[in-house]
Amino acid sequence: MTSSLAPVAVAFLPLTDSAPLIAAREKGFAAEAGIDLALHKATSWATLRDMLVYGQVQAAHMLAPLAIAVTLGLSQHPAALSAPLKLNLNGSALAMSNEFAAALDPDPAKRIADPVGTAYDFATAIGLHRRKPVIGVVHRYSSHALMLRYWLGFAGVDPDRDLALRVLPPSLMVEAMRSGEIDGFTAGEPWGSVAVDAGLGEIVAVGSRIWQRGVEKVLALRTDWMEANAGTVDRLVLAVARAAAWCDDPAHHAELAGLLEASAYVGRPGSLILPALDGRMALRRDTPRVEIGDFLIFAREAANFPWRSQALWIYSQFVRWGMIAASEADERRAADVFRSDVYRRALATSGLPMPGASMKVEGAIDIPTGVGTHGVTLTLGPDRFFDGRVFDPQNMETYLADLAR
Repeated sequence: MTSSLAPVAVAFLPLTDSAPLIAAREKGFAAEAGIDLALHKATSWATLRDMLVYGQVQAAHMLAPLAIAVTLGLSQHPAALSAPLKLNLNGSALAMSNEFAAALDPDPAKRIADPVGTAYDFATAIGLHRRKPVIGVVHRYSSHALMLRYWLGFAGVDPDRDLALRVLPPSLMVEAMRSGEIDGFTAGEPWGSVAVDAGLGEIVAVGSRIWQRGVEKVLALRTDWMEANAGTVDRLVLAVARAAAWCDDPAHHAELAGLLEASAYVGRPGSLILPALDGRMALRRDTPRVEIGDFLIFAREAANFPWRSQALWIYSQFVRWGMIAASEADERRAADVFRSDVYRRALATSGLPMPGASMKVEGAIDIPTGVGTHGVTLTLGPDRFFDGRVFDPQNMETYLADLAR
């Protein structure tokens, strides 16, 4: 039977948000869809990127901004990538050393609940710290790095002047903090929880409180391979979407944590993986866990749908921080990375809800809101930015001018 399955090799990093891929293999969703899914664990985002670009794998668990950066030629020579599905929303945390965190509000729960106040406290703490704070980022083109810039930029911090941003693989962040090489890091779980459990630092901010339902990881494919293998791609997208829905069910979280803790996958105790799945996080060692609603979303509310407007928000941040000069051609290429058309094609007969539009005004939804769909009823949850701004993809020039004031 295995010989009748279409072989697909997918690279991933040991992170909690790789769960839909692992569940697709381990729970049989891939095999049921006719896919022989082989998962290849990478050591860094740069290694994973090269595995995909140079054809060692057909797909990858990838940072959404990295997929766009590769397509635009920011991370290497241009290589067209496509993302027909998002793997998750949010799921990252900023962990800072105990020394730095001591200069912030003493109540860790208040820090998370008040990202505006914490941003200003963080800006003040920079000037009080013994050195320019060194913060680890998993890649220059990562959602966490862009959210860190967006969050601290609100409080007048210039990340390229006031901080030293150091690129490290997620799995090396904790040891870098232990050695004193960095003062903190922003990464996907479970690494923030690992740092807290080791008594090395405290979680002072989370992605879901900077941009509710912000884009994180995508299923990325080389565009030429995707277009040449439409049937296989459709089956892969369907399998991963069904696996993501399984991951999102709280009844499966304990089992999922058990799957992820295997050395072939995340390789950390399930007790440190489960908190992010349940949204109940320890922010400081030996303190009660704090409820953080919607910390990590895998599937509900069309979480897997690749909104082109979210790709354009990422592009807007590239322009804002001088990573690329604004151009209409690059703006179109960035939007085209998120392939809502392929998502719709793959899931057309699945019964899973999907939006009728491919773009929306990001940050404009305050309360759960019903939207036009292809198929069953769909409600989208709040997608607010912490500062109350909205991003209209049709008016990017005004948006960037406003941010520059």
